[in-house]
Amino acid sequence: MTPVDPVEEFLSMLAVERGAAANTIAAYRRDLDGAADAIGDLATADRDRISTLGEAWRDLAPASVARKASALRQFFGFAVDEGYRDDDPSEALPSTSRRRNLPKVLDHSEVEALFACAQEDAQGDRPLAVRTLALIEMLYGSGLRATELVSLPVSAVPRDAPFLTVTGKGGQARMVPVGTKASQALSRWMAVRDGERSSFVFPSRSSHLTRIRLYQIVKGLAAKAGIAPEKVSPHVLRHAFATHLLEGGADLRVLQALLGHADIATTQIYTHVDSARLVRLVNERHPLAARAASD
Repeated sequence: MTPVDPVEEFLSMLAVERGAAANTIAAYRRDLDGAADAIGDLATADRDRISTLGEAWRDLAPASVARKASALRQFFGFAVDEGYRDDDPSEALPSTSRRRNLPKVLDHSEVEALFACAQEDAQGDRPLAVRTLALIEMLYGSGLRATELVSLPVSAVPRDAPFLTVTGKGGQARMVPVGTKASQALSRWMAVRDGERSSFVFPSRSSHLTRIRLYQIVKGLAAKAGIAPEKVSPHVLRHAFATHLLEGGADLRVLQALLGHADIATTQIYTHVDSARLVRLVNERHPLAARAASD
């Protein structure tokens, strides 16, 4: 089996999820290849090696350094989210002034619209529609990475226990909860799935569904549900899983375990709590709020 190249996976994501033009992808490739020439494999380079890029880029214009650093920050963020790295070493980059941007967020009404569309399509038990419902249930209901979902083996599907055993990059295994709706959708898919000889839950010819095809399915469903396709991707649904759990009161350490993050700092970057909720929390829970109410 050909080893997965994280850089190629990242460039494919740019093309599919963000609709990046060929020239843009070529520019990212040049920046990433140039960095790899200087420090070695980007998926395994440590912070000390990454910090030497300042010397390698010393003769470049500030704008060029900023562009190259931005490309690497985005790659490192992708590498962490997809399990190719356990840490985000972006702080070691030269002239780094900002943390990587948070992913786009879907609000609850958009998630509901997405699921309403998927459930309506799946009413007739058409295999592809049932598969789409199972895919988004697993992305939003269990917070799986795209790669973890498409490569999910049949042996991981629970019979009685409401958990999946997911093995991420580097052989790191974790238990992932499967909610009632996700379990029902998965059972429906397994009943109509065409691929009894395949060892994958979501088979495709001789292997499994590709990440690119998963992106296309999710974006197609978004368009049908009346949501701008550029707002929705498998990663955005994973982020919505984390965001909405955190909004509901989930502990950050629990969320770290569910997402499969080795470092809780990654979870803090990945999750998002809206400012309105924070203001409401202060108003409701701070001791001064109680005093003000009694005055």
